[in-house]
Order: sequence, then C-alpha cells, then structure tokens
Amino acid sequence: MLSRMKPHHLVRLLGVGIALFTFGSYLAPFVFDFDDDEVVTRHVFENIPDAFKLAFYTVIPVLLIIGAWEFSNRVKNWQRGRPDNRRTTLKNAKKRAESFRAGVYMQTLLREPGAGIMHSMIYFGFIILLGVTTVLEVNHQVPTSLKFLHGDVYRAYAAIGDGAGLIFTIGIVWAIVRRYGPFGWRPYRIRIKSKPEHAVILGVFLAIAVTGYAAEMFRIAEQGMPDFEKWSFVGYPLATLVETNGNVAGWHQFWWAAHVVSFIAFLLILPTTMLRHMFTSPLNMYLKDRDRPKGAMKPMPNLVEGDTELETFGASVIEDFTWKQLLDTDACTMCGRCTSVCPAHATGKPLDPREIVLKTGEVMARTGDPAVSPPIGVDDDITVPANWMFDRITQTELWSCTSCKACDEICPVNIEILDKILDMRRYLTLMESDFPSELGQAFRSMENSANPWGMSQGERADWTSGVDGINILEGGDPLEAEYLYWVGCAGSFDDKNKKVTQSMAKLMQRAGIDFAILGPAENCTGDSARRSGNEYLFQMLATQNIETLNAMGVKKIVTQCPHCFNTLANEYPQLGGHYEVVHHSQFLEWLVDQGKLDLSNAELDERVVYHDSCYLGRHNDVYMAPRKVLGSLGGIQLVEAGRNGTKGMCCGAGGARMWMEEDIGDKVNDVRAKELVDTGAQRIATACPFCYVMMDDGTKAAGKDEDEVRVTDIAMTVLEAVEAGEARRADELHR
Repeated sequence: MLSRMKPHHLVRLLGVGIALFTFGSYLAPFVFDFDDDEVVTRHVFENIPDAFKLAFYTVIPVLLIIGAWEFSNRVKNWQRGRPDNRRTTLKNAKKRAESFRAGVYMQTLLREPGAGIMHSMIYFGFIILLGVTTVLEVNHQVPTSLKFLHGDVYRAYAAIGDGAGLIFTIGIVWAIVRRYGPFGWRPYRIRIKSKPEHAVILGVFLAIAVTGYAAEMFRIAEQGMPDFEKWSFVGYPLATLVETNGNVAGWHQFWWAAHVVSFIAFLLILPTTMLRHMFTSPLNMYLKDRDRPKGAMKPMPNLVEGDTELETFGASVIEDFTWKQLLDTDACTMCGRCTSVCPAHATGKPLDPREIVLKTGEVMARTGDPAVSPPIGVDDDITVPANWMFDRITQTELWSCTSCKACDEICPVNIEILDKILDMRRYLTLMESDFPSELGQAFRSMENSANPWGMSQGERADWTSGVDGINILEGGDPLEAEYLYWVGCAGSFDDKNKKVTQSMAKLMQRAGIDFAILGPAENCTGDSARRSGNEYLFQMLATQNIETLNAMGVKKIVTQCPHCFNTLANEYPQLGGHYEVVHHSQFLEWLVDQGKLDLSNAELDERVVYHDSCYLGRHNDVYMAPRKVLGSLGGIQLVEAGRNGTKGMCCGAGGARMWMEEDIGDKVNDVRAKELVDTGAQRIATACPFCYVMMDDGTKAAGKDEDEVRVTDIAMTVLEAVEAGEARRADELHR
C-alpha cells in the first residue's frame, strides 16, 4: 500500500491528521480538566458561549480537511509532469538549507527594499501572530503544573503579540496603498496585473488584524482593565475608549466571532487563490538546487544516433514539463519582478515572463483531473480548450526571449522560467519546424559550414596573419600545448571580433602561455542551435567537437566567448566532453594575479563602463573578473551603469536572437547602449563577442562616433593600455 502512496495522498492524510488534532483540542479540557488559577494570564474562551466554542472546533477541522483536499488536487496536477531529480542528499543538503533560509528570511525579497520590507512586515507579523495563537493553545492544553503563560512570561507574550499585530497591520495597509493608491505609487509590474482576488486577500488580512484588535480591546475592558494587560500596548489604550460601554461582554463576543469568521475566510481562500504560495513558495525555494549547472539546458537523449523511444521532443502539453516546472506555476507570487527586468518586455515585445508561468499554470489547472482554479483569476473570455500550450502562449512570445536569465535571477521564489521557454522552443523547432525564417539560414550555415556566418572553415585561422607564432593544430594531432585557445565563430569570422582574438593571443604570448588553436578543425559549439530549439543540430556539432577534443587529449580550454564558455563547460559534459574551461576574463585575472602578465606600466586615462554579459554573469556568476582586470590598469576611471551585475541589461543577442531580425518595439541593444553612453564613459568595455557587436551598433545608433565613445573587448582594452604604457616609457627614455 505504501508503494502506491502518492504525494497528493500524503497531503490529504496530513490534512485529516491536523483536523483530528484540532477537534481533539476541543475534547481535551473535558477529559483532563486542566484549569489555570493564575491571575496574570489569559483564559482561553473566557466570555465565549459554549455554542461558539463547539462551532469553532467543528467548522475549523472541516475546513482544514476541505483545504487539504483542494491542495492535494493541485499536487496531483504536479504529478502529471516528467521526472526531475530533486532529491535531498548529503551533497546538496547544505545548499538546500541555504536556499530555503534565504527565502523564508525574506533575503530574496529584500533585494528590492520597498516591496521587501512591506512583504516582510506582513510575513513575519503573520508568522509571529500564528505562533502567539499556537502558544496560547499549547498553554491551554498542558497540565496545570506545566502551564507557563503567566506572570512576566505572559506580559512579554502580550507585548510580542501586540507588536506583531501592529507590524502586520502596517504591512497590510502599505500593500493596499501600494496596489490601489495614487497612480504614481503603484509600480508598473503590479499595476498591470491587479486582480479581484488581490483585493479579497488583502481585505481578509486586514479583517483579521482589525477584528483581532477589536476583540482584544473589548476583552480587556470586559476583564475590568487589569494592570497587567497594559503590556498589550495597542489593545489596552483602545480598551480605555470602550471601558464605559454598557455591553462590553456582548461586543467582545461579537468581535471574537468576527475574528473567527475572518480566519475561516482565510482558510477558504488559502488553497484556491495565489495565497497558496505561503506553502508552495518555500517548497520551491528548498528545491532550487538541481543536478545540472546553472547555465545548462536540460539534457536530451542522443538524437544523432536515434537512441531514444520518445515520440515527441520539447514541451507542447502539460505532461511534457517536469513536475518541478509545474510546481513553479503554483509557487508564483505574481509579483512581476521578472516582468520588470525582461529586456524584451521593456522594449515593447509581446513577451512577459510572468505570463509564461501563469499561462502554463492555467493550462495545467483547467486540464487537471479534477480541474482546479488557475494560479490567479483570469477574465471570463479566456478559455483553455485543450491540453495544448500554444492555445495560450504564442510563438512570438517565445521567440522574443533573449535567454538572458534575468527573470530567473530576480525571482524571489526561484521559479525557473527560462527552461519553460526553451522547452517550448524545442517543440516548435524539432516537431513543427516553426521558427523565424532568419533562423533557417543560420541553421543551414551551421549544418553545412559549421558556423552561423556561413563562412568557409578554411578561413577560421585567417586572423593569425596579424599575429606571429600561432600554433595551428590539425584535427587529429595531439595537443602538446598546455592550453587550447577556443576562438569561437565570432572571433574567427567577424571583423570586429578578430581584433579581440588577436589581442588575446598577443596577451597570452606576452605572459608566456603555451597555447594552440584548432583553426579549421574547430566547429561552432552549437549554443545558438540549442537555444533556438534545434537540439539535433546542437548534438551534431557538439559530438564532432567532443570527438576532436577527446582524441587530441585536450584538458584545458581558454575562450573569449561566454556562449562557448557556457556550452563547453556546462553542456558538453552531458555528451561526454569534460574539460577545464575558463573565460578569457578569468584567465587574464589569473595571469595578472600570478605576475605572468605585467600591467605595472599599463595606462588608460579614460572613463570606462563595463557591460555585463548575460552568459558570463547570470548564467555562470562571473562578475568581478572583468572588473578586476580593468581595475588593474593605471589611470582608468571605472563607472557602473544603473543596471549592472545581476541586474545588468542584456545586449539583445542571446538565445539565438543574434540571427533574428528585431522588428517589434525598440531594439534591445539601442536601449542598453544609451544607458551606457549616459554614464559619460569614453569607452564601453565588453567581454563577449555578441555584446561587442551589439553595443558597437547601439552606440552608433545613439549618435556617438568612435572618437566620442569607443566599444572594445577587455582584451583589446588591456593590450592597448599595455602598449600605451610601453610607448610612454620608451618616449621618456629617449628624452
């Protein structure tokens, strides 16, 4: 029987167990008669009629069972998903605990101070109030000799309860004003997604707070205003306003009943509205750690060799997602932080990451057995006719994504939005051949020429004509050098990026690094193919590269392209390619730290702003290496754009957008370039070939000539500073 037990069964059993325990709390005093004769304490149900008590202990358990049943149906929906290994092990237990703690301590929310403080007041206020109520009930149930809620302990208890209630109330009022107050006070991400259930939830919470204080006010007055209740520093002053009322006992009963009704309303909406995130969000945060690197897409069976029994690839129906991806949809708090940082949404594209999550949840909810409420209320004219994702999510939304991962990074409850988009892209490309026409040319070029530019492989090493002494290997030759320099397609074929390659090669030569390149034997890593859903093409390219690298005995790889870096380091292991891969910014940092690359005389008397690459930063958490390298240059003035680091804005070329036209809204690179130009920088430094191209184009679109604002890769910047320093010293020596 236990082997047939499903997670949703456990939820139902838990609900029944809590309900029985609650009803048992009603029976216990009749059986044990644990009275408390202490004066300085609170007597539970004092002045409350027996009929009210019976109703309380009957209705609440019934609602707990109903709520557990409703919630179990949502868990049953998650079970429709494919397997996803999220087991807790000794290896990941610490990470799991850290992720959970960061969430429940509101650390992820506090990255945005205003909303974070407001939500923390509601959350911690509610948790403490729940604890206060639980402590009171525990004290009520234990034997007389074990009762503890009296004297100074009770006084402290009363003060804590009133303080938590005040914090909770202020937080709720703040939330109401933030959502429904003057237009200028309402953030865009909240303004565009306020639904009736938000008003219901905030109204119920406010009712709990107001009725709680009202019941306390009349309870203290009914008790005759005892001095020890002065520790209830909110309730006692309020009680002085009503102590002369002729019917304080009746009013106390009324407000107590109103408080209970408010709590009943809370139990009713808990499993059926977005309020369910009180349970699902902490669970989602706990399950953050996974068995693949942060920057890696989900692995797929070997499509090149046909080693799979799958009949469909990617995601088109709910059962194509993993159970964790389905849990995501119920963990969403609808806060809209993902919306606020999405570069596609910010520039007028139809993509809204929050809507991807909610629409997935809508399809899951409406096609469940039984159907349940959607993640958040939807308009009546929105229907889900079938278990088919593309009835609710359009192809234009999916292809607008730059895969920058800003949505995943900022989500306070660790929802994995990008995976859903990329899985649906996989279906469209592999099963329907439904992708932007421009991608067709890139696919053909990668398939026929092993690079998206469609250039001849024989030209891959042409850049070496500008640098002496480059060791170019044949594909079958063993690698005798310590490092393989993976140049990448952009560094090999794009005229701008050839300068980056030459600069990096010269810097490694200066540092005495023993390296070699593959030249014509190097193929595209397949990043753009994979991010656009063409897993077959990705595997074809990756397999060829891995066979070449393994045959050569390659162990260490240096690359200047974050997309190559991410693919080689995080995704090639899925296909048997295991290498020590470093990005050129990390390698330059190491060379400087080790004293191999002398920058003591390097000078760059300029104001410089660094643009974060998404695939270096958010996908791989490399933020400081490029900044440290630039900061090592004498005379430089490093400045930051308003959006930098984890919040940096995308250049617009990731997710295969480099090969697609941008014909909706503003261009992402133009918006980002203007932000960087507005810092007053004379130079924009990049660490990615795509970023270099996009920022250079964007700077020109901003009306800036190269003599006003230059765009260069960090390798070009460092080499220029080194050569400038050498020229200055040579000039000084000849004076």
